Amino acid sequence: MYDIAVVGGGPAGLSAAVQARARGKSVVVIGGDARDNALYKTRRIDNYLGFYGVAGPELLERFEAHAREMGVERRNGRVLNILPMGTEFYLAVGSEVEQARAVVLATGVVQAGKLPGEAEHLGAGVSYCATCDGMLYRNKEVVVIGRAADAPHEANYLREIGCRVTYVSPRPPEGLRPDIPYVQAGKLRVLGDRAVEAVQADSVTLPCEGVFILRPSMAPAELLPGLELEGNYIRVDRNMAASVPGVFAAGDCTGQPLQVSKAVGEGQVAGHRAAEYVDTLIQTG
Repeated sequence: MYDIAVVGGGPAGLSAAVQARARGKSVVVIGGDARDNALYKTRRIDNYLGFYGVAGPELLERFEAHAREMGVERRNGRVLNILPMGTEFYLAVGSEVEQARAVVLATGVVQAGKLPGEAEHLGAGVSYCATCDGMLYRNKEVVVIGRAADAPHEANYLREIGCRVTYVSPRPPEGLRPDIPYVQAGKLRVLGDRAVEAVQADSVTLPCEGVFILRPSMAPAELLPGLELEGNYIRVDRNMAASVPGVFAAGDCTGQPLQVSKAVGEGQVAGHRAAEYVDTLIQTG
């Protein structure tokens, strides 16, 4: 079990992790492909103090290198849900589980809402994890809706275990197996009565029994039930504490302005307060 689990590997999450390590805490940062990070997609940054004109990927690599040197552990994956259990948290990462005494949410902004028909078919054909549920659809038709950079890799995995896969995304994917059909579409809908029967992709209907919707991260309210929001952002106090005890948040997921300097500063506070929270647990436990 870790002292602190950080969900998100951007500036806020890495800042929180470095601060917590500076206070002697064991820390794991759980995040997906770096190409999904907003900072990675930024070609030039002029408003981060001391780094005028720096490219986003270069700055992100410096942050990651700093965290590695501090002993921060990294876990590649997508956190699907977080379950508080007394003084611990269980984080479902794909088909596996991590445990921590405190959590820092640094998920960034989840840009897209649910697709029409997605919520109604959750557990009845809609999945967010290929490795978790793929074997349920062996020899069956499935659709992968790729919104994350690693989605083609997961589609390839489904094909390798025997699923009949069709890949759908707004832009041509990189690294997709040539034997997986690709449909370019932006407007999507999950169809079916009680269970998934098809995906409507623009004007094309794709019959299937399962649909894997692969986004870079889950929306905070879906990750952790009971988490209070202000609009689409996580509600926090001056200590970056969220409404659930032991949970802190930092960066773009807490609101405007969506800038690196704010993310790093909030991450520092969140990591510091999370470490203090863990100290209190240990002293009273």
